[in-house]
Amino acid sequence: MKRIPLGALIGLILTALFFFVAIFAPWLAPYGLGEIVGDVWEPMSDKFPLGTDNLGRDLLSRMIFGARTTILIAVLSTALSFSLGSILGFTAAVVGGWFDMLMSRFVDLLMAIPTLIFGLVILSVLPSTLATLIIVMGVLDATRVYRLSRAVAVDLNVMDFVEAAKLRGEGKWWVIFAEILPNALSPLVSELGLRFIYAVLFLSALSFLGLGVQPPDADWGGMVKENKDGIVFGIPAALIPAAAIAALAISVNLVADWVLNRTTDLKGGRGNG
Repeated sequence: MKRIPLGALIGLILTALFFFVAIFAPWLAPYGLGEIVGDVWEPMSDKFPLGTDNLGRDLLSRMIFGARTTILIAVLSTALSFSLGSILGFTAAVVGGWFDMLMSRFVDLLMAIPTLIFGLVILSVLPSTLATLIIVMGVLDATRVYRLSRAVAVDLNVMDFVEAAKLRGEGKWWVIFAEILPNALSPLVSELGLRFIYAVLFLSALSFLGLGVQPPDADWGGMVKENKDGIVFGIPAALIPAAAIAALAISVNLVADWVLNRTTDLKGGRGNG
């Protein structure tokens, strides 16, 4: 059994730590989410390990609750985008014909519009709720998953084992879920990590622009926006959530790369055997 590379091990530890903090946020945070406990932008101290924010709230507590919101929205929107994009992509590849052409042209149309601008336009006219945010992010990101899953499924659809299933009289849903999906997991797992990272960055950008997570809820992108004015005074309150966003993105990327390399090696080993 191969040892886990150092980079992947660091990524696993950091990712597990982020998810642990997100799950147990109410028990780990020393203060409440909106509780004002000190003066504005107090420096780091024993009482406030990360200092306070622009309203005098404990920054560590806000970071912990922000991790919960950021990761929850990113996980749910990624799950939605993968469920929707992969099912439609596989279906388009297997069914073909007018359905494939219609879906592909519709996806091309959506992808021609910059995602951030499209998201801002949609969210500006919809209610500002977490459910709306998750649905909008998931649907917009499903276009990327659709393109990948369709491309993989088109190649698999002409393989001998798929043709044999069709000759046995298996239905389209059997072909999609029992024949194509298990053999498409390798590229999809790698893309899953990248889509999660994109969801975190997309959410942070929306919150920074004021159309993401709304107060009094906290997320890391919104915390950067709230404390950005302190940067000119040398106050690092905005840099801490920005560093957390970067650390989460890097750690998940390290894990995704390791999983992709491992699955590729396993497939290569079976092929050589």
